[in-house]
Amino acid sequence: MKRLTRLFLPLLFISFIIPSCVVQQSPITGQKRAYAYSWDQEVQIGKDVDSEIVREFGLYDDEGVADYFNEISKVILENSHMRREETADQFRETVFTFRVLDSPVVNAFALPGGYVYVTRGLMAHMNNEAQLAVVIGHEIGHVAARHASQRGLQQTIGSVVVLGGAILGQELLGLPGETILNLSSQAAGLLFLSYSRNHERESDRLGVEYAAKTGYVAAEGAAFFTSLKRISERAGQSIPSLLSTHPDPGERERNIPRKAREWEENGYEQTILNTETYMEILDGMIYGENPRNGFREENTYFHPELAFHFPIPQNWIMINQPSQVVLLSPEQDAVMILRIDNESSNARESVQSFLSANNIETDDQRANQSGNLTAYEANFFIQDENQNLGVNIYALEYGSRVYRFINYTERNKFDSMKPRFAETTGGFRQLDDQRILNINPVRLSIRQLDRDTRFRDLLPQSLPMNIAPEEIAIVNQVYLDDTIPAGTFVKIPVQ
Repeated sequence: MKRLTRLFLPLLFISFIIPSCVVQQSPITGQKRAYAYSWDQEVQIGKDVDSEIVREFGLYDDEGVADYFNEISKVILENSHMRREETADQFRETVFTFRVLDSPVVNAFALPGGYVYVTRGLMAHMNNEAQLAVVIGHEIGHVAARHASQRGLQQTIGSVVVLGGAILGQELLGLPGETILNLSSQAAGLLFLSYSRNHERESDRLGVEYAAKTGYVAAEGAAFFTSLKRISERAGQSIPSLLSTHPDPGERERNIPRKAREWEENGYEQTILNTETYMEILDGMIYGENPRNGFREENTYFHPELAFHFPIPQNWIMINQPSQVVLLSPEQDAVMILRIDNESSNARESVQSFLSANNIETDDQRANQSGNLTAYEANFFIQDENQNLGVNIYALEYGSRVYRFINYTERNKFDSMKPRFAETTGGFRQLDDQRILNINPVRLSIRQLDRDTRFRDLLPQSLPMNIAPEEIAIVNQVYLDDTIPAGTFVKIPVQ
């Protein structure tokens, strides 16, 4: 029963078990201090969780982008505390892994032990390599300062998971709590770990230091945080500085140039922008949600690659991930989760194997149909000291795959919610609309201007996928009515 309960719990609470305290050296100061984990444990944790991150979010499928990010990250790493002569061998010999995730969310984060991630959404919002270098340095700084292990000492068992473990964290709420529906509690606890504002400020300082010592124009990092502030304001999600565990973006855009000047005064020449090289990397990069991996149009979910569609109840929230589709009721009191069942050969086997694996017995199970597709479903209730839920398991056969819905709500709402569940599961159909089947993702097209032009005039009359002009202005770190000088590179979305 507890195993089943963990499957259905909305992911607001995670039991983050804290090991006994260890005293080890800091790669930053060289002095000993208390940590939640030994360095060997941090490396193992990062290795274990990395596979979950890759499975859940997917890697951006472009070898050129991956190689580029890996190469510049390794150069910056060489100028970090993790590679200095005075640093202990266990840190200097740690192998770092750098990955670009296939996500439109503007974010970056790191795992203990040397795992650093940026999203293609973040890369799209950068205007040159120097800006990216500061973010990479920031994430290496989290690893070098062992912030996750420091913060682990302050976490309590059963504490509320706070969004904001990554560089953008609470500023955008870009990684909603529902994204951890398919992660282990350890992975979720790390991904949503909330660093203190002092930790974030330290990583900002280290990010500037590492970028400056690599020769990048580190002050450029401020422009990205200006964009971040504009994204937050546009989304209506700006958070007062005193209420956020992250420094306010405005604070960061002021402090980064000041820190960069200090390193310049100390003799570190900062000349590298690599704007043209960076724009070549961005040219053709997927922008926004990739509709080939599934998208919503009004109240219908379409998946062109797998060639199916199904209806979404009015006003329900959709969260589309590589491994699942999650639908959440407007009141957040009901959930539908669709996943592919790779272990079962037919719909009946899928439902009954689920029941058997979770020690559930129910007489309320039957064969069903989704149009002309064979289906099978079961209904049951679960109850423990925390919750009383009504659950509908619905599997169907389509093509060579078995798709399984897990639908649940509070028990006293189950009867009224079942028609909503049935509308979606029973509406699963083959996709034959050629317009949808042939849809392509939006990609960034890079242009270099040959004359001064107002940015608004560079945009097509109709932008694809309902993209707003202001959004593209932010991507370019300009305003719509700015006059853009000749020779400037601009990013325009095309489909």
